[in-house]
Amino acid sequence: MGLLNGKRILSLVHHEFEDLELWYPIYRCREEGAQVVLAGESAKEKYIGKYGVPAVSDIGWDAVQSQDYDGLLVPGGWAPDKIRRFDKVLSIVQEMDKAKKPIGQICHAGWVLISAKILKGVTVTSTPGIKDDMENAGAIWLDRPAVADGHIISAQRPPDLPDYMKLFINAYK
Repeated sequence: MGLLNGKRILSLVHHEFEDLELWYPIYRCREEGAQVVLAGESAKEKYIGKYGVPAVSDIGWDAVQSQDYDGLLVPGGWAPDKIRRFDKVLSIVQEMDKAKKPIGQICHAGWVLISAKILKGVTVTSTPGIKDDMENAGAIWLDRPAVADGHIISAQRPPDLPDYMKLFINAYK
């Protein structure tokens, strides 16, 4: 019996996602029994990762109701810079934050949480390239592979995925 049996997790996607940062968390959550729903700008759209791996969205952002999900995953790559431009996505992030549902972000995914304005006083990590952005949003940035501060789980880069996913999965205990 998996640690996430019966959980529904929303994963965001857009073009130029970091392939491992999208797929590794999805597969780990599925291995633990979760249903992971991939949400993009529109349903059934094919998105291509930085290294050419495709992902097809199950649902469009406008159809997402945050109360239908137990957690959220935001991949890194260049996709977060696109994802954060949609008001509906920012609303989803804010609603999940308010409900204290686990929110996982890795690498550049912090940009989405910054735009949702949910990082003030939250201890996080990210790729060092957006450290200033995170701090300017009010976050306390640590140079660590992965960090959990309550329901916000963050990680720096692909080699940190195992540590990141342990923290994310444990957030459901």
